[in-house]
Amino acid sequence: MEIIVVLTFILGYVAITMEHSLKIDKLIPALLMMAVCWATIALGIDSFTQWFDPHASKLMDITTLNHEGRQELLEGTLLHHFGKTAEILIFLMGAMAIVEMIDHFEGFGAIKKMIKTKSKRSLLWIVSFLAFFLSSIIDNLTATIVLITILRKIVSEPSDRMWYSGFIIIAANAGGAWTPIGDVTTTMLWMAGKVTTGKLMLLLGLPSLLNILIPLLIGSFLPAFKGNVSEIEDGIHQNKYGSFMLYLGLGLVVFVPVFKTVTHLPPYIGMMLSLSLFAIIGEILSKRSISFTNPDQTDNIHDHQGPTMKALSRIEMPSVLFFLGILMTVAAMESLGLIFGFGQHVSASISQNVFVTLLGASSAIIDNVPLVAASIGMFQDAPDANVWHFIAYAAGTGGSMLIIGSAAGVVAMGMEKITFFWYLKNITLLALLGYIAGIVAFLLIA
Repeated sequence: MEIIVVLTFILGYVAITMEHSLKIDKLIPALLMMAVCWATIALGIDSFTQWFDPHASKLMDITTLNHEGRQELLEGTLLHHFGKTAEILIFLMGAMAIVEMIDHFEGFGAIKKMIKTKSKRSLLWIVSFLAFFLSSIIDNLTATIVLITILRKIVSEPSDRMWYSGFIIIAANAGGAWTPIGDVTTTMLWMAGKVTTGKLMLLLGLPSLLNILIPLLIGSFLPAFKGNVSEIEDGIHQNKYGSFMLYLGLGLVVFVPVFKTVTHLPPYIGMMLSLSLFAIIGEILSKRSISFTNPDQTDNIHDHQGPTMKALSRIEMPSVLFFLGILMTVAAMESLGLIFGFGQHVSASISQNVFVTLLGASSAIIDNVPLVAASIGMFQDAPDANVWHFIAYAAGTGGSMLIIGSAAGVVAMGMEKITFFWYLKNITLLALLGYIAGIVAFLLIA
C-alpha cells in the first residue's frame, strides 16, 4: 500500500508540473492524488505496521491495534491534518480578501506617486525595494502583479519591462522569505510552530536583503538600465480613500503576528479580526450597510455588493484548493512514516545545510509548497532551530533561479510575455549569485 501512495504522489506531481502541456489546471491532479492517497490508506489500514503520531512527532507501532483501533487512529490523524491545513487556508483567504479590498479602493495607486524618477537605474532600485518590502507584508504573487501593473504606466518599452520584471521576481521572493506573512511556505513554517516572528526576521533579514542587493549591484551596470525612461504617464485613477485604505490594510496585516504574540492564539484568528475591522471601515467608506445578503438583488449581483463581498468573490479559490490537495497528500505520506524515514536517511547521508541548499535549488523546478510540507515532517529539530529558518530562506528564494520556479515568476511570465530561455539567459545567474550570497550570510549569522 505504501508503494501505491508514493506512486500516486509521483504521478500526481508530474501532472502538476505538466499542467500547461496537459491543459489541466494543477488543482485537479492535486485534489485527485489527495483523495486517492487517503482512500488507499483507509482500504489498507489493517496492513500497516507503523504510524506517525502527529501529536508526539514520533513513529508508533500499531501491530497490536485491532481494526476499530486503527480506524479511530486514522480518523483522528486525518482530522488533525485537516485542521492544521484549514488554519493555513483560512489565513491565506483572509490575507487575499484584504488585498482585494485595497485594490477595490485603488489603494495601490498610491505607490505610483512614490515613483518620480526618469532614470532607468534609479527606477530599478526603487521598484526592486518596493517589491522587497511590499512582498514582506502581502504575498509575493500580489506584490509582483501590483508592481508590474504600475510599471506599465511608467515604462513604455516591453523589452525594458522584461528586465525590470526579472528583478521584481527576485525581490518579491526575497522579501517574502524574511517575514511570517510574506510567503506561503514561510507562513506554513510559522503556523506549524517551527519559527517565531522575531527570530525569523532577525536571522533572514540580512540574507534576504543580500539576495536582491547583489543582483541590483550587478544590474546597475548592465546596458539595459542606462539612460532614461520615456515620459511618465499619470494613468492610474486615484480613489480619494485609496492611500488611507492601503496603509490601513497593510497595517492590519502586520498586526496579525503581534496579535499572535500577545494572545498566543492561532494566526488565522488574528487575520479574521483584521479582515473584519477592515471590512467594517470599507463598507462605511462605501456608504453601504454591512450585509452579506441582499434579497433585493436582481440582475447584476456585483452591482449591488459592497467591497467586502466583491473582495471575497475575487479570492483565488483554485490556489486555495491546490494548497489543500498538496498539503493533505503530503500529510498522507507523513502518516505512514514515509517522510520521517526519508528524513532519517538523508540526515545520515549528507549534512542538513547541504540538503537544505539543494532543496532551495530544486524549488526552482518543483513547487516549494510540497517541499516545505515534506520538510516539516522530515526534521524533528526544536522550534526556532536554525534548520527551519534555513528552509524558509532556501525554499522562498531558490525559485527565483527559473521563471517557472515561483508564483511571482509565473505571473510575470504571463503578464510581460517573458520566455523561459530569455530569463535563463539574463536573470538566472543574477538570482543564483543572490541566493548563494544569502546562504553565506545566513551560515555566518546562524
